[in-house]
Amino acid sequence: MTVRARDIAAMMGGEIEGNPDVEVREIAKIEEGREGSITFLSNLKYTPYVYTTKASVILVPKDFVAENPVAGTLIRVEDPYGKIAMLLDEVNKMHSIKKSGIEDPCHIGQGSVIGQEGYIGAFAYIGDNVKLGDGVKIYPQVYVGDNVEIGDESILYPGCRVYHGCKIGKRCIIHSGAVIGADGFGFAPVDGHYKKIPQTGIVELGDDVEIGANTTVDRATMGKTKVGNGVKLDNLIMVAHNVEIGEDTVMAAQSGIAGSTKVGNSCRLGGQVGLAGHIKIGDNVEIGAQSGIQRNIKSGSRVIGSPAVEIGDFARQVVYIKNLERLNNRVEALEKKTI
Repeated sequence: MTVRARDIAAMMGGEIEGNPDVEVREIAKIEEGREGSITFLSNLKYTPYVYTTKASVILVPKDFVAENPVAGTLIRVEDPYGKIAMLLDEVNKMHSIKKSGIEDPCHIGQGSVIGQEGYIGAFAYIGDNVKLGDGVKIYPQVYVGDNVEIGDESILYPGCRVYHGCKIGKRCIIHSGAVIGADGFGFAPVDGHYKKIPQTGIVELGDDVEIGANTTVDRATMGKTKVGNGVKLDNLIMVAHNVEIGEDTVMAAQSGIAGSTKVGNSCRLGGQVGLAGHIKIGDNVEIGAQSGIQRNIKSGSRVIGSPAVEIGDFARQVVYIKNLERLNNRVEALEKKTI
């Protein structure tokens, strides 16, 4: 399937510079672009590729200023990364396999309600009194425990597990190997041993949540572990019991949140971030990769390090550390003169 540059620009509300009738048939990374492809410039460190890429069409920011000749047709848009994501979504819809119906063998428990136009794959297990909304897709070898509720158009990919009583909102995506509602890590020391504390709560996911492969969200000891609308969790993330994650927060791989911590709305956590238990992270907080957070963080903060500090302070600390050897040599030289 081919699309002209003018049609892409119209769809994205962009401004064309170059041949409006050039055709594209694929999407490519800017450094790998070739004739017939469309690419984009979002991260400015890739700017040199604008002048060398073979791509026929390049999405660039509206304020982009070309310092050298550009062979391809430019389309100026407000947010190139967001626009290419929109284009990828359209391509994915065209090529995605439409699954529907109930495959055999699978198990559907007593009292369960299956919505219209859904899909349940072979060897899936649906417990008793489960409620599946319209258009829900349950892929093969998925486990859905008793009394689980799943909202319209949510997708559970092969091999994920949803324990009893948990609630999943509309249009959620749960990837392979993810576990929703495993027991929280609760043990009481008794006579030199550890006695398990029953985890009687649930997990509640809002609408439009995406859970990455092999990520775990533990059920609450009491009440709910809550993941807000629009939250995106990468692969290999650990969310402990009674954690609350605010709307539109994103977390990168291998991050972990200890029990009862509250994370605000629209936060961004880099890879391998660790949050201690019983702390509060405000709204719109950015936490750099491999940071360790052991205290409350106020809204709007940008922190990094372990223990984490404001990003400006961290940058100065790095400079100081680089200068330690030189300073040490100066001190030794001064000591020798004194002696």
